[in-house]
Amino acid sequence: MLTNLRLPAALLAVALVALGCGSDDSLGPGAQPLFRPAVHLPQGSATTSRVDPELRLAFIGAKEDARTDGVTLVVNSGWRSRAHQQRLFDEAVQRYGSEDEARRYVATPDGSAHVTGDALDIGPPEGAAWLGEHGAAYGLCQVFANEAWHFELATSPGGTCPEMLPDSSYRG
Repeated sequence: MLTNLRLPAALLAVALVALGCGSDDSLGPGAQPLFRPAVHLPQGSATTSRVDPELRLAFIGAKEDARTDGVTLVVNSGWRSRAHQQRLFDEAVQRYGSEDEARRYVATPDGSAHVTGDALDIGPPEGAAWLGEHGAAYGLCQVFANEAWHFELATSPGGTCPEMLPDSSYRG
């Protein structure tokens, strides 16, 4: 019986979002969803719906705790298509003058954790700073020293984050 199931609220929220429950545009004009996750992630947005489910859950937990501390965490970027990542890389080549210099700031589609759904860019700056300080409690780590906003699951919750790489060109 369903009443015997005990799922953490965050897992339930992610499951319902993944299934499209609560998506305002799918309910029709003026309709209200029966369930709204306590922690809002853009519903129906590929940038969050294609992110690794464990990464989403880690972010939800961090966002709830940050809110308790009076800090807002926002996903500025999550999953990206290969084409979008290539555009970002091409723009970086134009801006920085070479592919080698561009790789310090923007990964190629083959090297981007965003393309695989394994990275989140977090804002505002105060939120990214909070996550940089507390992220290991959720398994979330800043992986590049020059990108205070870029987080990936890089340890188990409560573990120690690995040493940051100087920039994305060190990943390969």
